[in-house]
Amino acid sequence: MAKSGLFAIGGFATGIAALPLAVVVTSFAAPSNSDIALIVAVIDLVQRSYVHAIGPDQLTKDALKGMLSRLDPHSDYMDEKEFRQTSGDISGKFGGLGIEISEQDGIPKVIAPIDDTPAAKAGLQPGDLIVAVDGKDTGGMTIEEVVDVLRGKPGTAVKLGISRGTKTPFEVTLTRSIIRVQSVKSKLQPNGVGYVRLTQFVEDTASGLATALSKLKNEAGGHLKGLVVDLRNDPGGLLSSAIDVASQFLDRGTVVATRGRLPNQTQVFQVRGKGDTLRDTAVVVLINGASASASEIVAGALQDHHRATVMGTQSFGKGSVQSLIPLSGHGAVRLTTALYFTPSGRSIQAEGITPDVIVEASKDEQVEGALITRESALRGAFSRRPAADKPKPESADTQTTGGSEAAYSPPIKADLIGTTADAQLNAAYSHLAQQR
Repeated sequence: MAKSGLFAIGGFATGIAALPLAVVVTSFAAPSNSDIALIVAVIDLVQRSYVHAIGPDQLTKDALKGMLSRLDPHSDYMDEKEFRQTSGDISGKFGGLGIEISEQDGIPKVIAPIDDTPAAKAGLQPGDLIVAVDGKDTGGMTIEEVVDVLRGKPGTAVKLGISRGTKTPFEVTLTRSIIRVQSVKSKLQPNGVGYVRLTQFVEDTASGLATALSKLKNEAGGHLKGLVVDLRNDPGGLLSSAIDVASQFLDRGTVVATRGRLPNQTQVFQVRGKGDTLRDTAVVVLINGASASASEIVAGALQDHHRATVMGTQSFGKGSVQSLIPLSGHGAVRLTTALYFTPSGRSIQAEGITPDVIVEASKDEQVEGALITRESALRGAFSRRPAADKPKPESADTQTTGGSEAAYSPPIKADLIGTTADAQLNAAYSHLAQQR
């Protein structure tokens, strides 16, 4: 079973929401004196008797990490260094290799390489297992330890041992660099159909999308005949970015709702901005099993509002909200505080978004031997919220059932996305041609 959720080597933040939380005294039952005494006694025992000397600060950090990581795949404690790295990740500029990873059976596994980074240029693929770093076995290392080892000074090299399906394990050397995420890529097809690929949802994604759409419209003579929004292999990012992206295709209504235990964790996020910027242009959204979090929010919103046809395969199912709660001088807690629901009240958690039209990548386009990783397979993952506990649908005309059957399949090879050999993309273009 997988141990943890999504992390990044030169990373990203998935599902981070700016919910107003703080560490305060509440009426909840505090730990008993005997519980606290037990923790102190064990720390004292380790300090006195363990084979190597370990300071109390390290033991306290490990205790906090253990407590939070046991809750679910995405909650965690971050010390000051890790908290600063997370802040850099969210801004879309950071140092590292550009690999999104999870932990599968104690081994780090690549979810997807970020476009135009050392990982992508070295040919790493979704599903690759990182079995060694600089000759050192990664088995038994925590995901945080792997991240810490792989991050380093730009320009320095690191050698990864990779296991890919049934192939013989091999080594690949990558050079660390400052990762500047180009989260929006676009091009105009000869028939006046636009193509936009979103690789992550960072601070400038929505503004980058607005610029790309304006440029595409100008190149098409003022009106696009259709648009493909490609969210495949997009692991998500900022909630605010997802709302702003979806708002560029909607005039009004709900984009996403969150629901948690506390009143301030239950919120409804509405369309904001000037409304649909491509009114009367048919839109297709492409997703796959590596589309997570913010990607699923956007796909679910456009699907529920019948603004786009969602095509591809079932998404990852990362439908929980993590709040970053700073601890003054002691880093921060990343805590799961709520779940995401689409405008019609569908839970994204564990299940994901089912396409309206299922289109699997052909066998020769799939990553060979890639394991199909889903949120529901991660240790401690929540199941979806029962129907009786869902928010009520916004209105009858925004409800949708999605596709008739979920389809899970290995992801497409990263270097094929957006090319003429991309069968899923070609299917999207064919669908748009039939709409005209």
